[in-house]
Amino acid sequence: MLYLYWTLVFVMFIGIIGAIVPAIPGISLIAIAAFIWAFATNFTSGVTALIVAVVVLILGIGIDFLAGYIGAKQAGASKWGQIGAIVGLVLGLFGFLPTLPIGGPLGPFIGIIFGSAIGAVVGEYLYTKNLLASFKAALGLMVGSLVGNLLQEVLAIATVAVFLITTWADKGGVG
Repeated sequence: MLYLYWTLVFVMFIGIIGAIVPAIPGISLIAIAAFIWAFATNFTSGVTALIVAVVVLILGIGIDFLAGYIGAKQAGASKWGQIGAIVGLVLGLFGFLPTLPIGGPLGPFIGIIFGSAIGAVVGEYLYTKNLLASFKAALGLMVGSLVGNLLQEVLAIATVAVFLITTWADKGGVG
């Protein structure tokens, strides 16, 4: 069981990275690892960590939806800018932006960043016909998303810390 414990801790650290990098699962990976540990120990260890991970997962989903929206709203973005950002994000994620011939493991990450920004500018420009307002909306969206990612990173680290604190004594005594 000691091997399983450290493997799951490693998976959780990948989840911490994934809380910031969009192409890697984040908090959901941490929650899955916490569930596997609780299941492997017949729910005698890690239940608190599992509950925290599920709550943080739900919070993370809410943060994902709200952070970019609030940032764009604060910058005065319309629904067009927000829709453009979503379309740009999808196009960037799958590499459909002809101006971004970036491949490799960072391709989707860079595509998401530039895709949502380009999409927000295009969508907002279609609505307002004001280029300056379009760039302002895109900046608001990006700042909001960045703040959201930072919040998710803090939550991911806190969730792993709760897991380590609540299961540390049990890691060697199980199995």
